[in-house]
Amino acid sequence: MKKLFNSLPLLALLIVVSSCSSVRVAADYDKNANFGEYKTFAFFKTGIDKAEISDLDKRRILRAIEAEMLAKGFTKSKKPDLLVSLFTKSQQRVDVYNNSWGFGGWGWGPGWAWGPGWGGFGPGWGWGWNQPSVSTSTQGVLYIDLIDSNKKELVWQGMGTGYLSRNTEKKEARIKEFVTEIMTKYPPGAQP
Repeated sequence: MKKLFNSLPLLALLIVVSSCSSVRVAADYDKNANFGEYKTFAFFKTGIDKAEISDLDKRRILRAIEAEMLAKGFTKSKKPDLLVSLFTKSQQRVDVYNNSWGFGGWGWGPGWAWGPGWGGFGPGWGWGWNQPSVSTSTQGVLYIDLIDSNKKELVWQGMGTGYLSRNTEKKEARIKEFVTEIMTKYPPGAQP
């Protein structure tokens, strides 16, 4: 039983770390659009200029999108079938964890309830560190829009949500992961 309680902090950490590494994606599209007709693309500078991120990150995102579009058989063109635009949102998340594990003490457990005892927040008895720790992370949302250049209408939008890295090397890889995961949703019906 003691081994179980000793491994709980490690298990909780693994769950938190693994949940932070994924990108959640979704897509929406015009059901009347014929996606088989689209063969060429270009970037929609007006829309991209409005994205509130650094120019370095914009270039990283655009390179990743271009690589995905080319891999899907598109050709970059001055007279494109599709215009590619993007926008982003981000928010800072602050998590406060209490390191108390075991029976009683100040601790957290399953559920969202506040109250005494194990499984909630509240005073109790027993052993534990009782030292809170604070971590901050940035959660970002990347939207990729594909616009029919003749109709000037949005025909597909992909969205990816996940945590971002401040480390330059990790950021580059994370941006590629975001774009790759989002683009698995294009064209509609192509994903397994």
